[in-house]
Amino acid sequence: MGDREVDQQLVVRAQRGDKRAFELLVAKYQRKLGRLLSRLVRDPAEVEDVTQEAFIKAYRALPSFRGDSAFYTWLYRIAINTAKNYLVAMGRRAPTSTGFDHEDAESFEDAEQLRDSATPEAELLGKQIAATVNRAMEQLPDDLRTAITLREIEGLSYEEIASVMNCPIGTVRSRIFRARESIAAELRPLLGTDENRRW
Repeated sequence: MGDREVDQQLVVRAQRGDKRAFELLVAKYQRKLGRLLSRLVRDPAEVEDVTQEAFIKAYRALPSFRGDSAFYTWLYRIAINTAKNYLVAMGRRAPTSTGFDHEDAESFEDAEQLRDSATPEAELLGKQIAATVNRAMEQLPDDLRTAITLREIEGLSYEEIASVMNCPIGTVRSRIFRARESIAAELRPLLGTDENRRW
């Protein structure tokens, strides 16, 4: 039985009043949701509060969940909306820091050499790549940053991202493409890659 089926069974049990089933869903997705929300809300204590609020909203909305999308896609949509509402209520815009680290930077194709060598030069290059990726992510508009984060960090499919962001799949593809191009433009000088190189 796949994750989606397990989640669906837990949702059905929770909809029937089984609080333990919902607790299992919370335990399963709390860390992932926290990671996602930390990309929007900087303060760890606030991330915890927004995560908790998102789960409360999901619990209250659970009777209306029909299973048209995966549970976590539905939950992510609630969480992102909760974070955006929270930031608006606090008079802030979603921050631009993404918290990319060395491992995230290594996922870029041209950074292959970082995996194989632990030389000081390689470590320095890794830090430069991470800083460049962070800077490029900071400059992205919220919709592009959210789309690329859901794809590259959270590993969601284009369909799931479309559902989370409540937009057509073509829009998701466009946002991810534009985000990648923007990040690639910042990385090219550092990595010495050709301008026509696709990422």
